Amino acid sequence: MMIRMLVFLWALPTTLIGLAAGLLWLALGAQARIRHGVLEVHGGWLAKRMLHAGGFAAMALGHVIIGCSPDVLDQLRTHEHVHVKQAERWGILFIPAYLLAGLWQLVCGRHAYYDHPFEREAFAVERAVDAGCDHAL
Repeated sequence: MMIRMLVFLWALPTTLIGLAAGLLWLALGAQARIRHGVLEVHGGWLAKRMLHAGGFAAMALGHVIIGCSPDVLDQLRTHEHVHVKQAERWGILFIPAYLLAGLWQLVCGRHAYYDHPFEREAFAVERAVDAGCDHAL
């Protein structure tokens, strides 16, 4: 229990950014729910805009996941929960590490998203879970 609290506190700076984004989403008509200990925010005006603009379908910021719809969140939950675990591992360094790793991929001539080590880990866990390896998460 004490270790879990320390992990939560270590990820808190990123979670606070997620909560701020989630509150903005809620102010613009989104809905919220808690799934597997993570606040999920979905729908609303911004959700409609983010897909039309070619943006993301879901994004994890600490213990907050923002997504287009409940169906999208259900589909991407495994992937996004890997990012929650990464935020727990990296703590306050998660966002800078994520951004720098993506930039490094670009500098090296690779794809900033698909070659990103954080995303590759999330896709690998997602594939393992889809293949029936429940212990992957």
